[in-house]
Amino acid sequence: MLRPSRLRSAAAVLAAFALVLAPAADPGALPRPEPAEYTVEGLGDAVEIRVDHWGVPHIYARNDDDLYFAQGLNAARDRLFQIDLFRRRGLGLMAEAFGPEYAEGDRAARLFLYRGPMEEEWAAYGPRAERVAERFTDGVNAYIDWLEDNPAYLPHEFQELGYRPARWDPEDVVRIRTNALTGNLFSEVRRARVACAADTATDQARIRLQPSHTPRVPDGSDPCALPSGVLRDYALAVQGLTIAPPPPAAGTPWASEGSNAWAVAPGRTETGRPLLATDPHRALTSPSLRYLAHLSAPGTDVIGAGEPSMPGLALGHNGTMAFGLTYMSADQEDLYTYRLHPDDPALYRYAGGWERMAAVRERIPVRGSEPVDTELLFTRHGPVVLRDEDQGTAYAVRTTWSEPGTAAYFGALRLMHARDLPSFRAAAGAWGGPPLTFVYADTSGTVARVSGGAVPLRPDHDGLLPVPGDGRYEWSGLAEGALLPWEADPPEGFTAAANEYTPAPRLPAPVGYEWPSPYRHRRITGVLAADGSFGTGDAMALQNDRYSLPADELVPLLPGPDAGTGDTRAALELLHAWDRTAAEDSAGAALFETWLTRHLAPAVHASRVPGRAHPLIGPTTTETLVHEVRALDPGERERLFAATLADAYGEVSYRLGGDPSRWRWGDLQWTLFEHPAGEHIGPLPRGGAWDTVDVSSYRPGDFGQAAGASFRAVIDVGAWDRSFAASAPGQSADPASEHYDDLLPLWRRGDYFPLVYSREAVEENTAATIRLVPAPGGQAVGPARASGPR
Repeated sequence: MLRPSRLRSAAAVLAAFALVLAPAADPGALPRPEPAEYTVEGLGDAVEIRVDHWGVPHIYARNDDDLYFAQGLNAARDRLFQIDLFRRRGLGLMAEAFGPEYAEGDRAARLFLYRGPMEEEWAAYGPRAERVAERFTDGVNAYIDWLEDNPAYLPHEFQELGYRPARWDPEDVVRIRTNALTGNLFSEVRRARVACAADTATDQARIRLQPSHTPRVPDGSDPCALPSGVLRDYALAVQGLTIAPPPPAAGTPWASEGSNAWAVAPGRTETGRPLLATDPHRALTSPSLRYLAHLSAPGTDVIGAGEPSMPGLALGHNGTMAFGLTYMSADQEDLYTYRLHPDDPALYRYAGGWERMAAVRERIPVRGSEPVDTELLFTRHGPVVLRDEDQGTAYAVRTTWSEPGTAAYFGALRLMHARDLPSFRAAAGAWGGPPLTFVYADTSGTVARVSGGAVPLRPDHDGLLPVPGDGRYEWSGLAEGALLPWEADPPEGFTAAANEYTPAPRLPAPVGYEWPSPYRHRRITGVLAADGSFGTGDAMALQNDRYSLPADELVPLLPGPDAGTGDTRAALELLHAWDRTAAEDSAGAALFETWLTRHLAPAVHASRVPGRAHPLIGPTTTETLVHEVRALDPGERERLFAATLADAYGEVSYRLGGDPSRWRWGDLQWTLFEHPAGEHIGPLPRGGAWDTVDVSSYRPGDFGQAAGASFRAVIDVGAWDRSFAASAPGQSADPASEHYDDLLPLWRRGDYFPLVYSREAVEENTAATIRLVPAPGGQAVGPARASGPR
């Protein structure tokens, strides 16, 4: 078993606030025996959980109430510290556990909680949504209650950091919005700063807009007036799960999310059955963001992956249809600017008059200190993230998060019960957030892609720059879900999504203008088009494909291998001989990626972007960079290539030694599965790149992988037990568990484990069985309490 690299900085920060806890097991000791049975108050009937060899729980209940109760208890059993931290960060309760340094982040998180009517919120997800959340949180709380009587099983993070897990309310599941992927707020501010230094067209050296479009500065807006910390509160609110104290000046998070998914029709597979593959890309963490489970009760029989803090599953199959997902770059947020009343900073200009900000006063509990009383301000558009009384200005963020039904992935409760494409489209049409493109396949042979998400309609602006909040730039509503892009049974015999630009011809405007490069989508569709007998093994190989299409475009533009002298010539010889695969052991990939992101991109920006704007351009999409390279004069391009190739070759020589035959891309690029308390797994060598199907969205500054596919699934539709999955590092968050990092070696090799589904296959592969039984005289309502194992 790979052991975590333990960092104790978080424990040191909290040492001054240590609590006295009941004696607990040493987390480095031998694995504790898993209780075989829990007697649980609040459970209506017995539930069986069969955990297979790969740590996937198969939960069998006699009704949905008990099923979701068991899902919550099981999530807490495997991931309690993770879901407790998710709740604390989302609700603004970090300071309660970790002290005064976290109060500012707590205030920021509270700005973005859903604050609308709860009856509208629950109704947006369907008639049983509230009950599902109640039962799920009852299950979480039942496990927390059980830990009071069995403190040796308390996850070691709580023991070491000196606090206790908190109990959940059903509303906690849906009121938190800041875990969702959203639109372009940071990009709006960056574009405004470029417009101040040059013009809006210059910003297209950072990211090309699709469809082609040149934004204009809105009337009444001054891009040079944006203060430096205008998005600090927003950045604090959306930061990932960590107990590192917030930095003194929170900046723009590294935007690197994505996904691949495709479905192949029966006529193009080796089995004559549809095949679906999906691998969502997110930050690589320990424990992982995704958690696999199988939920089975009368009327429900779904297996796949979701987020452990949410009931239901967001991707997988239900024995009739399979579904995967990718992020759709819909623009769901805007920054509004306001002029304040000269005599009353609580008033802002709106529609020719003055409107008063709403004020909400809240008390933030603080460990080891007095509570912090704070005031949250809101305009009609959303939370105020900055008010500058000296300048007479204020800034608020409008997002779809304030709309009912936009809790991230909670809409999967409807989605996972669909039985055919019409019912799936109806569920996707009600989907709130994040904006996604789903890929679908069912046992009838239908394959499809269907988009879902709350998409604002902006009749008077394009959403690409901050706008005055004086009433001239309002949303006219949200797009009807049925009008979002979709297709079924395309003539090619397959459909694929990889975050590429998706036209929306049924809408009055694009869903967004800023899209990742299309290279992954081109590679996937190219491979699918070339194979008329596609199988599960082919799907696994394609998910792990590291061929670089950007290299296909750039290497032919280089001078021949015998051109130049010295390091330039050596670089050209190496790149022309390279197979253009970003393999972990590739010397060509080490040179190409170093050249592309650390030398070519800065040089192109320096040649194409006015001096004042140059520092603002920063990382760019590869497609944008290739477009800029092609636009260069041939002579200028040749001179730029010669200079940057020599510099890149020199850098790799410095880092990896003077013998290129010993260079390895994996000796530069690395993966760290980051733990919120610092108990990371890694670093580990890594292959792949930004635009390979096996994506590795690395940071050019240090080559650390910022995001990738920690979860993959290949689903044989109709022959469900012939489906496969990969996940890393493992299902459990407990370092003493055999399932803590047992899936990581498979993931690193590009291998998979069986995603068993039928009762017979599950029983054949059961490694442990856990029973939940009702307490004598217990009631299946209200907060649940669990007793110890028998």
